[in-house]
Amino acid sequence: MATSIDIDITSDFICPWCWIGHQHLKTALARDHVRANIRYLPFELNPGMPAEGMSRHAYRSAKFGNWARSQSMDEDVTLAGRLVDLAFHYERIGLTPNTRLAHKLMAYAQQQGDGARSARLFDAIFAAYFEHGVNIGDAKALAYLAAAQGFDAEAALAYMHGAAAETLVAAALREARERDVNSVPQLLIEGRRIAGAQTAESLGRMLRELDYHE
Repeated sequence: MATSIDIDITSDFICPWCWIGHQHLKTALARDHVRANIRYLPFELNPGMPAEGMSRHAYRSAKFGNWARSQSMDEDVTLAGRLVDLAFHYERIGLTPNTRLAHKLMAYAQQQGDGARSARLFDAIFAAYFEHGVNIGDAKALAYLAAAQGFDAEAALAYMHGAAAETLVAAALREARERDVNSVPQLLIEGRRIAGAQTAESLGRMLRELDYHE
């Protein structure tokens, strides 16, 4: 019986199911009193997205064939989010952003060695985008989110614009491809790979099978 568990979370900040899946995971960990060492790993659903992003209406209409289908999918996500106390306000989102800077910010946060603050920032980035329509492809907006969680905004900005961040995130994205990660969310729990936004109940059963307790 161990007292902590290693979990890798691979996700992208424009993936609503990544946010919902993270909420399920937090619920499962709390219910079963499991202490976790979590790493947040990057994935880009749109690796070719321009740095400035693009109109969400245009992007989603092209991706799903028409805007009406996109809106129907948004309604499904909004309902699923409501069931786990997450608010999706798609009417506030005008832009589909490039998420590379957001992943660089998470890399910076995790290097500070405070897992709890990193977890809060992870959720805050999702909430900024899906709940408030913030352009999370903008470095200053991301630095503001970092500062709200107690990180140094200037240091975060410098890191996001630095070569070290680009090298680290690019390597992590390459490793994801080499591990055949082609969709998110994905979890790696003590070497056990789980794809998709699993329910809290399903994740709880898995944790009990692994026999991890605080």
